[in-house]
Amino acid sequence: MGLVRRGALTPYLFLAPGLALFVAFRVYPLLDGLRLSFTNARLGRAQYAFVGLANYERLLEDTRFHTSLVNTAFYAVASTLPILAIPLLMAVALNRGIALRTFLRSAFFFPFTLSVVTVGLTWLWLLDPVVGPFNYYLKALGIPVRSWLADPTTAMWAIIVTSVWWVTGYYLVIYLAGLQDIPRELYEAAALDGAGGARAFWAITLPLLRPVFLFVFVTHVIGSFQIFGQVFILTQGGPGDATRTVVQHLYETAFQNFFHFGSASAMAWVLFALILVFSLLQFRLLRGHTQY
Repeated sequence: MGLVRRGALTPYLFLAPGLALFVAFRVYPLLDGLRLSFTNARLGRAQYAFVGLANYERLLEDTRFHTSLVNTAFYAVASTLPILAIPLLMAVALNRGIALRTFLRSAFFFPFTLSVVTVGLTWLWLLDPVVGPFNYYLKALGIPVRSWLADPTTAMWAIIVTSVWWVTGYYLVIYLAGLQDIPRELYEAAALDGAGGARAFWAITLPLLRPVFLFVFVTHVIGSFQIFGQVFILTQGGPGDATRTVVQHLYETAFQNFFHFGSASAMAWVLFALILVFSLLQFRLLRGHTQY
């Protein structure tokens, strides 16, 4: 009996170090942030008092927070369609066994291996209005150029293009794995029934990729609401507040301008609630069992 109990405890002993780190660096900061959101905590303040919902009520009057919410929502919506479509079309092309398939898959995935700082600095140079290659070639073609990151009408779109370029290779691999999991017999049966490539794509490929769509959709929306690195490197939230996002505003509130940890914690929990709600809605709308 002792050996049986010892054997039953062995898996938990292996899990214990990882669980301890998870609790120390994930669960505890999460709960402590919730506690701080109900206080007037600030850097340099030895003692802080409980203020109830004051930090959350202050967010209702914070116009910059409202702007950051709108910008973040716009980024999430505007970047979702390219993220769903472009990697899928590329995966479909690679799945047909074209030449250099392995090389192309690695080449497309390579940008995702770069850090957000590397990606941001690369696109900062590409879009530079003076020495950037993008404007240089546009001038050579006789197309009017502009300062893409300094123009409020194009700055957010430039960040969206940067993000799509960065993560397309990752989602391409996910789509490709889903495509390769679809039985070839279904396409053969559809061909015997006279279905062409487009009909097979709409009737077989897309329905059977529902779990992949759900994964891509949920992970991308969660990542979109947490966007920070690209904005910080490329625009610092400018010009004006045209690209200010929630995490950018949270960072400045907590660590740059005012060091208001209580207010920043309240922002973080509002963002967490929004992400949770959108994730649950997506699971509810897109859930379903794939049947072959």
